[in-house]
Parts: sequence; C-alpha cells; structure tokens
Amino acid sequence: MGALEKIAEIEREMARTQKNKATEYHLGLLKGKIARLRAELLEVKSSGPKGEGFDVKRSGDARVALIGFPSVGKSTLLSTMTETKSAVSSVDFTTLAATPGRWEYNGAIIQLLDLPGILEGASQGIGRGKQVVSTARTADLIVMMLDATKSHLQRPLLEKELEAVGIRLNRRPPNIYFKVKTGGGISYNAIVKQSVLNEKFVYNLLHQYRIFNAEVLVREDVTIDDFIDVVVGGRIHLPCLYVYNKIDAITIEEVDKIAREDHTIVVSIEKDLNMDTLKHTIWEYLSLLRVYTKRHGEFPDFSEGLILRTGAT
Repeated sequence: MGALEKIAEIEREMARTQKNKATEYHLGLLKGKIARLRAELLEVKSSGPKGEGFDVKRSGDARVALIGFPSVGKSTLLSTMTETKSAVSSVDFTTLAATPGRWEYNGAIIQLLDLPGILEGASQGIGRGKQVVSTARTADLIVMMLDATKSHLQRPLLEKELEAVGIRLNRRPPNIYFKVKTGGGISYNAIVKQSVLNEKFVYNLLHQYRIFNAEVLVREDVTIDDFIDVVVGGRIHLPCLYVYNKIDAITIEEVDKIAREDHTIVVSIEKDLNMDTLKHTIWEYLSLLRVYTKRHGEFPDFSEGLILRTGAT
C-alpha cells in the first residue's frame, strides 16, 4: 500500500471517529501518522527532477505568489500590475508554467509569480498542483485569487492544499523548543497550562516517529497540530492575502459581506475597482521599509532608498 492510500485510509478512519474529549488523543496520533506520511511523500517528490517552467530565479526585494483555481484572474492581475503579458483566455489552464513579472512600488522591486491554476487534490500530484504549491513555499507573500461569483468553498479547499505541503497561512510558528538528543530519554516541560497537549501524547507521538531521546519545552498553550508541526519540521509560515475578483458581477450586499472577512480585499481587475487598495495592502503585508541614507552634515538622499524588512536594524 502506497503513502497516498495509507493517508486516504487514515482520513476515512478520522471521518468515522466522533470528535470529543475522549477521542482527542486518538485523533491526534492519527494526525501525526498523516503528517509523517505526507513528509515522506514530499521528500520523494522533491528528490526528483524539477518541473519545467517552475524553477524561476528569485529577483527583486520580495516575491509574491499568485495562487488560485483556473480562470480567477491571476494572469490578468499580472498583466495589469507588471509589463509581463501572461496569456489570458476564457479557457481553463491557459497558464501552464510559472510566469514571473516585475512590479515597482514605493521604490521596491517586487516579483509577482503567476502560477498555473490548481485543482482539488493538487498537493497529492493532481495536474501540476504539486509543483505549484511547492513553488509557493519560496514566496514572501501568498495572494490567493478567488472568484467572487463562485462557491465560497474555494478558500478552504485551497487552504487545505497548501496545508498539506506544510504552508501555514497567517499564523506564527508555535513557541515550542524541541531538540532531539543522543540520550537521557524524553524530557517534557510546559511553562503554561495546556488545554489539549499532555505528556502522554508527547511521549507516544515521539515514539511513533522513532524519537526516544528529546527535550520539549512548551512556552504557550498550543494545539496538537502545532506540536506535530514542530516535530515534523519543514513548515513555512507565510502571510496570505485573499483577493476576491469580479466583484462587478455580484450585488453590493455580497461585496460588503466578503470584504468584512479577515485578510480580504475585493477587486475587479477588468473594471479597475479597488486596485490601488490592493497594491497598498500587498506592500503592507510584505512588511517592507524604505531607508534613506544620509552623509554627515548633508541632506538625506531621497533619490534611492534601501529596502529592508520590518524589524531590521
């Protein structure tokens, strides 16, 4: 039985299991098994040859990856914001390779990466989804393009595909210290009272991963998923901006409802509606700063600024 079949079997078992306090421990161990199998699957896939057209050289001060289902406006956005003309058509899967574009904003050069539309099951290799979501891991910001006229299930489906390859959206890494040692058994300490995680689960999960000597220090109240992420490793925490396109085709009440969701911008690329807000929000989510140099005794040079990350010294 292959890894995909094992994952499907465990997911079926999880679906059959009632979710309550009594089954929380069992479900956590099943999640750990799935995470281990997915990690093995990613290692096997990444060791093979890279997909043609996906190995795009990074350039500029930041990289923004455009992710979404087919025909939601990714190529139109790239063509509008950059000088790159990505193929645009009413036919699905017009974009077959990663298409980079160069966008200048507030003195920064930002690389926009138009990725092919993905399908449900992309993280398991359906279509070219595995390459698409893996390329998204190299970005500084995910812009998830969504069609305002279609089902609201688009967003959770795409989030699920990104989660499956270790991309965590709009979340910071859990405050857990974890180190594998050569001896001494497993040492578990929680500074903060835990609502879900407990010593028994930590021991059994680590044994499931064949880890028998380790130091675990939990500094905040975390979930079982958080601890699994730390043990498995390779997780990428990225900011994500959800962009709903084609708002000119729905009612103002629907637009207002969508716009109130977290991390969300509503636009119409073809009608040029709210595009300035989108550009400014992308800049804010990238957390970039312009720093101007100044010689002693002279006025600052505002002709060209240095682009740094927020928090840089």
